[in-house]
Amino acid sequence: MNASDVLFNPTEEHRFLRQSIADFAKKEVDAQAAEHDAKGTLNRALFRKLADLGVLGITVPAEDGGAGMDTVAAVIVHHELAKYDPGFTLAYLAHSMLFVNNFFHCANEEQRKRYLPKTLSGEWVAGMGMTEPGAGTDVLGMQTTARRDGDHWVLDGTKTYITNGVEGHCFLVYAKVDGRITSFVVDRSCPGFSTSHHIDKLGMRGSTMSELIFEQCRVPASNLLGEIGGGLTHMMRNLEIERLTLAAMSVGIAERCVEIMLRYANERRTFGKPITEYGQIQRYIAEGYASMEAAKALTYNVARDVGADSRARIGSDAAKLFAAPVGKMCADYAMQVMGGAGYCREFPVERLWRDAKLLEIGGGTIEAHHKNMTKDLSRSFR
Repeated sequence: MNASDVLFNPTEEHRFLRQSIADFAKKEVDAQAAEHDAKGTLNRALFRKLADLGVLGITVPAEDGGAGMDTVAAVIVHHELAKYDPGFTLAYLAHSMLFVNNFFHCANEEQRKRYLPKTLSGEWVAGMGMTEPGAGTDVLGMQTTARRDGDHWVLDGTKTYITNGVEGHCFLVYAKVDGRITSFVVDRSCPGFSTSHHIDKLGMRGSTMSELIFEQCRVPASNLLGEIGGGLTHMMRNLEIERLTLAAMSVGIAERCVEIMLRYANERRTFGKPITEYGQIQRYIAEGYASMEAAKALTYNVARDVGADSRARIGSDAAKLFAAPVGKMCADYAMQVMGGAGYCREFPVERLWRDAKLLEIGGGTIEAHHKNMTKDLSRSFR
């Protein structure tokens, strides 16, 4: 096994997973990407096939119905899927990382029995509610509240920009109980819970987005996750794997765009020769490839150190901070190499270009990573 195999496919199980997802993405995900981008809809039938591949619970132990794999495996799935449809991949991330992974680690056995079977089978699409109209990066500023009323919790507030909001059946929702951030599971059966219309968006259109609205929403007391005030710990623990899988999506976008521009540049001829012979084009290809490989190596290297009981906050922030702009840059380079062709919807580059921007915003903005990393790095010098 060579050095790159150790980093990107540390075991035969990882190698098999990558090949399975890569084949599925190329044959089935790619074929539907343009259609669902145009419609702004999630392909539910295709989403159910992810259950057949066993990846909706990629990080859930096998004895609980999951694949029993690690963060590197989660990165592999997001990397390979995002090469062909980042929007569909985002729906997968919201379901498998923001709900399933987070839920598993903060739920009790009874809660797992109620929610895992149908989310792991894909019968229920799931998501997570954190961002609010007045609180994004400033999570402590959230205004959604929960108060106890007999055998129920009563939630009031609104979450916004929630991936899978339109199709989702259940959501891991953060609300304040006497000022302390606390986690709950809220599903469609809870009176007072509703979702808004689909929020139209620039990119990642293969997944949907809406508001989650809680109007005196009555949630069974048994849907409290962990302890009152434990939500911030749940949130922080899950942010690291979320940021790494978002970084992996950017790597997938970058890798696909490098492949597209290299193929196009070898085939496109001007003044009697392929455009790969022009220095300007060589710069786009070489710098795009080098940046993509650097982002890929950083993301996979950090992923080895992240798990339910191991943390790498600086590393996960660094991976997303570096990788997110690389996806957008490589899409931009590919569009420039292809000229007018790249700007047209006949080719996937313009869609990948639109999709890439979200990765500089979602799961922590570039500016939030700057702040987090500087604070953490400064502590290490004291």
